[in-house]
Amino acid sequence: MTQDTPLTTHDSDEDVRNRDIKIYVNGDIVHRDDAKVSVYDSGFMLGDGMWEGMRLYDGVWAFFDEHMDRLFNSCKAVSLDVGMDKAGILDALTQTAKANGMTTDVHCRLMLTRGVKVKPFQHPSLSRTGPTLVIIMEHSKPVDGLHKKGIRLATVPQVRGLPMSQDAKYNSHSKLNCVVACLQAEQAGADEGLMLDPHGFVNTTNACNFFIVRRGEVWTSTGDYCMNGVTRQKVIDLCRANGIPVFEKNYSLYEAYGADEAFLTGTFGAQTPVAEIDGKPIGTGDRPVMAKIQAIYKQLIQENTASPASH
Repeated sequence: MTQDTPLTTHDSDEDVRNRDIKIYVNGDIVHRDDAKVSVYDSGFMLGDGMWEGMRLYDGVWAFFDEHMDRLFNSCKAVSLDVGMDKAGILDALTQTAKANGMTTDVHCRLMLTRGVKVKPFQHPSLSRTGPTLVIIMEHSKPVDGLHKKGIRLATVPQVRGLPMSQDAKYNSHSKLNCVVACLQAEQAGADEGLMLDPHGFVNTTNACNFFIVRRGEVWTSTGDYCMNGVTRQKVIDLCRANGIPVFEKNYSLYEAYGADEAFLTGTFGAQTPVAEIDGKPIGTGDRPVMAKIQAIYKQLIQENTASPASH
C-alpha cells in the first residue's frame, strides 16, 4: 500500500472558528481554553463514562431521540445517573449552540462521566459529586476528497470482544480496544482498522460500522459484536423501505475482498466509501448502490430536521 497521509472517517475542512468555541461543562459555558475537568474525574481516571456524537442541521439535532435512547440505555446498564432527563440534555445542547452561534454543519461530542472521585481508585462508590457533563461543538464538514478517494482498511489482530468482557454496544469512554486497532491499521499502512468478531467474521472498523455490497445486496454484520450505530440502523431501515436487499449476517474476509462495493457508516461522515481492504481494491470504483443509499439518507436527514417544533 502507498504510504500517503492517512485519512480518517472524521477528516474535516479546517475551520478557524473552532479556535474560539465555547464548551459546556456542568452548566457553565466557557472558552475552550478554560474548559477543564478534575484529574480525579472518573472519565479521566478510568474511562468510566458514555458519550454520543451528533450533528446539527438547520438548528435541529438529527435523530435526537435515537441518540438519547442509546445514551440513557447505556447509562442505565452501568448504573450511571445522567442527572437530567432528555429535555434537560436538549436544553444544554441548545444553550451551547446558541453561545457559539451555531445552526448547521456542526458536530457535537456529548460526554457524561460518573463524576469526580474522592480517592484515586476504581470503585464506583468513590464518585460522589454527581455526573460530569461536557458538550463540545465544532463547525465541521467532511472533506470532499474523502468520498472521492475512499478509505483504506487493513484487517487487524484486535477484535471486538464478547458482550461479557466489554459489550461493544456501550458507546463508552473506554475506547482503548479501538485505539489499538487504529494503531495496528496505521502501522500496516492503512487509514483505519477492519476488526473481526471473536469467531473470525467481519465485524466493524475501529471507528465506524462496516457494509459491503455483493450483486446488488447490502451485507453487514449480525450486530452482536459492534456498536449499535444510529446511522447503521438508518441505512438498514432505508434499504428495507426502498427495495434494496439487506442482510445482517456472518460473512468472512473472502466475501469482503470480493465485494462490488464497501462503505462505512457513522454520524459524522454518514456513508464513506472503502477503496481497498488489505491492499486489495474493492470493486471497480463504481458505487451505484452506495450512491443510492446516500441520496435517500440525505432525504431522510432533511425530513428529520425539517421541523424544529417537533423536537
